[in-house]
Amino acid sequence: MPTAKKLKNKSGKKSGAAVKSEKKARATSSAQSGPSTIDTLLDEKRSFKPKAAFAKAANAKKEVYAQARRNPEQFWGKLAEELVWNKKWRQVCSFKAPDARWFVGGKLNITESCLDRHVETSRRNKAALIWEGEPGDKQTLTYYALYRQVNKFANVLKKLGINKGDRVAIYLPMIPELMITALACARIGAIHSVVFGGFSPESLRDRIVDLEAKLLITADGGYRRGQIIPLKHDADVALAECPSIEHVVIVKRGNFLLRIKDGRDHWYHRLMQEADNFCPPVYVDSEHPLFILYTSGTTGKPKGIMHSCGGYLTGVYATTKYVFDLKDDDVFWCTADIGWVTGHSYLVYGPTANGATQVMYEGSPDWPDRDRFWQIVEDNGVSIFYTAPTAIRAFMKWGEEWPNRHDLSTLRLLGTVGEPINPEAWIWYHEVIGKGNCPIVDTWWQTETGHILITPLPGVTTTRPGSATQPFPGIEAKILDDDGREVKKGGGYLAITKPWPGMLRGIWGDRERFVETYWSKWPGIYFPGDGARVDQQGYFWILGRVDDVINTAGHRISTMEVESALVEHESVVEAAVVGIPHDLKGECLAAFVTLGGSLEFDDKTAKRLTEFVARKIGAIAKPERIIHVPDLPKTRSGKIMRRLLRDIATGKILGDTTTLADPDILARIKKQYEED
Repeated sequence: MPTAKKLKNKSGKKSGAAVKSEKKARATSSAQSGPSTIDTLLDEKRSFKPKAAFAKAANAKKEVYAQARRNPEQFWGKLAEELVWNKKWRQVCSFKAPDARWFVGGKLNITESCLDRHVETSRRNKAALIWEGEPGDKQTLTYYALYRQVNKFANVLKKLGINKGDRVAIYLPMIPELMITALACARIGAIHSVVFGGFSPESLRDRIVDLEAKLLITADGGYRRGQIIPLKHDADVALAECPSIEHVVIVKRGNFLLRIKDGRDHWYHRLMQEADNFCPPVYVDSEHPLFILYTSGTTGKPKGIMHSCGGYLTGVYATTKYVFDLKDDDVFWCTADIGWVTGHSYLVYGPTANGATQVMYEGSPDWPDRDRFWQIVEDNGVSIFYTAPTAIRAFMKWGEEWPNRHDLSTLRLLGTVGEPINPEAWIWYHEVIGKGNCPIVDTWWQTETGHILITPLPGVTTTRPGSATQPFPGIEAKILDDDGREVKKGGGYLAITKPWPGMLRGIWGDRERFVETYWSKWPGIYFPGDGARVDQQGYFWILGRVDDVINTAGHRISTMEVESALVEHESVVEAAVVGIPHDLKGECLAAFVTLGGSLEFDDKTAKRLTEFVARKIGAIAKPERIIHVPDLPKTRSGKIMRRLLRDIATGKILGDTTTLADPDILARIKKQYEED
């Protein structure tokens, strides 16, 4: 791919002698620092210092780290004081592993921080939400309009018998009503659980049953790549086995065929016409559950991750303010669906608590053309753009001609979230989308953590492509080995050693699983399930799930590092690496790759890629097989489903495929794997 090659040369490709010298230095350094739990092979040297003008105006200053270290509880307490409380807490944090309580004794209703306080100021008529549907329909809600809509639907919920502590399932496309209904639940102290609109009826059913939800909010349908998603039809299939549901509220998204069940089903717009404009906020304890969001485990049923009100809101408010350097005139766009935690934290709650103007888009980034995102950035003057590495790699695959059609000069900060970003994708993002002018915040966190934990602070942190850099102020993270000893340099397990405000409060209905999954590896320490390494500057490099670490010939290798090496080759735009059984090594590596443009794949190409990996990170990381595929299996949020690739490579029956953006891709991958 010519574009990738140009970028590599521009950023300074190392000579063969330099690479050999660095490998020797790494081997010596590794021996001196002692054994590590995971072998680390990549060595990225490029760095980007904050520009002086950005640093001068940044919300976060270097001193914030020292302040948080001196007194973490005071640090978080001062940030919490910037929110609206009905009753102040008597203690910032009480922790006895695995249970944490934040802002003990405090009472609040989080919608007062997200809405009420803004409508009492000049932000009253400021745009809160700029929404665009996939077909091109648009809507803008000011803070006052959003406030009124949330209050009205809160009254609808009360009329339907929903009270404090009741669970409400939300199964909607990315439309304004998704934000409105979630905030309305928070207004009355009900617990919402958003179910991603791409999930199957079976997945929806399982979540409703586990929650014992009383109410479901859905739509007649939605749009995805020009196709209609029959949400109400799928909901009806699920509800046949959901006895706890008393009412269903239906948002009219289009003129889609559906069935109405008298007495149970209600049209959203009709209920809203009859509702009062104001609903008094229900004040709840700081530890009252705000939402339950299900995340898939490697085995067993999905886990209902619980987050509480006070600590979670403080965490997302603080990280939105500092990580994204949010200013009052910014237009913020987090591209995540609210069905995932990123949409909860950096669309529904964090930006609104900061009084931000933000963009929300319903559909696919390549519909009707591959420049849809860049058209939205240009049309709305987006200044902060937060998306996934898998999306960035897709943009690379499509070519820079698409973003180059548009004026992206309003962008001033870029962010990534989800899987670890490989250095070449980082560089492409920096140069093609940011034009070399935008700092990139590469953020690490997960559904369970609630908010960002490891990240650069723009204007403060010197960034390095592929590194999430350092823990956010007030967060204590370390790399540990199996015995809980700290790894000062090298690879091991990521560990969060002190409580943080947005941390999960448990798994709904399954205390034992909560303890076993997150708190059993080391006493009193949270284990997120990720491998990571720390370099001599103290920067963290996330290596991905420990499940994706392969034991081959006595070495433990992160598949992420092999994927990064492959993608650095000028021919490869995307790669996924999995472990497959091997008679001698125990496991070996199989790499699934997609090539750029119209490049042809043959045995010579496979050999070149294998040798390239060996040169980049060593012979122990050479893939045993390289399989060329037209695309990789991804969820609609862009996450690569490596589990399904492992199933194909080992001949297993394929697991759940309902969340795939393109379910047909598996048959093509399987055919290609069997032919290669």
